[in-house]
Amino acid sequence: MNDVVDALDAAAGTTCLVGAGGKKTTLYALAARLDRAVLTSTVRIPIFDREVAEVRATDDPVGELDGTAANGGEGDAFPLGLVPERERDDRYRGYDPAVVDDIAAAHDGPVLVKADGARTRLFKSPNEREPQIPSGADRVVPVASVGAVGEPLAEETVHRPERVAAITDAELGDEITPELVGRVLADELGGFKDVPPDATAIPLINAVDDAGDEAVAREVAQVVHERADVPRVVLARMIAGEVVDVV
Repeated sequence: MNDVVDALDAAAGTTCLVGAGGKKTTLYALAARLDRAVLTSTVRIPIFDREVAEVRATDDPVGELDGTAANGGEGDAFPLGLVPERERDDRYRGYDPAVVDDIAAAHDGPVLVKADGARTRLFKSPNEREPQIPSGADRVVPVASVGAVGEPLAEETVHRPERVAAITDAELGDEITPELVGRVLADELGGFKDVPPDATAIPLINAVDDAGDEAVAREVAQVVHERADVPRVVLARMIAGEVVDVV
């Protein structure tokens, strides 16, 4: 499983990315490798026009899909970004999760979804309003960056560090360990929060850039396997669109 599509089983259905430290780069890598992919979001998403063939801001995404098929422009249109509107110069708004389910039902190709935010941090735990996962999601990919390990549990590195502390009984300012990252990734209040009953969770540990990172990522993956029933944990270098290993 050296390819990210195979590693995340993302060739069909709806794949949702949550967590921090690599969601967008993973979505863009998948979109570039998949035929007829739709890229969308249930939360705010930075402008991503350069990552797809076209972005369409519309209140009727299903109608846009139907129109694309009717006009015979499928080859040039995909990967296709669908969003409800541009909120500011630097970001789009996201759809209600039920609308993303409608998109998936209307589209016979893969649908890729950014399902929470992290404000560019390397690691996170969601609040009570997060994530926004469509009920029909086929898989959910909780993401964390190996770069968080060794850093203090603080806002500079972690989005919602107080939530991480509550899950792990850590203190703000404590050093982030592989054990702590693995526990949060595998927790039902962390990476597994609101994963639909029929969806498969496949955690991804990102920014595995060298042998030292890989050793740390394997420690994180071991903790995940000890705490959650997952088919695999993906170790990746998504800035290059590469899978380092699958464990």
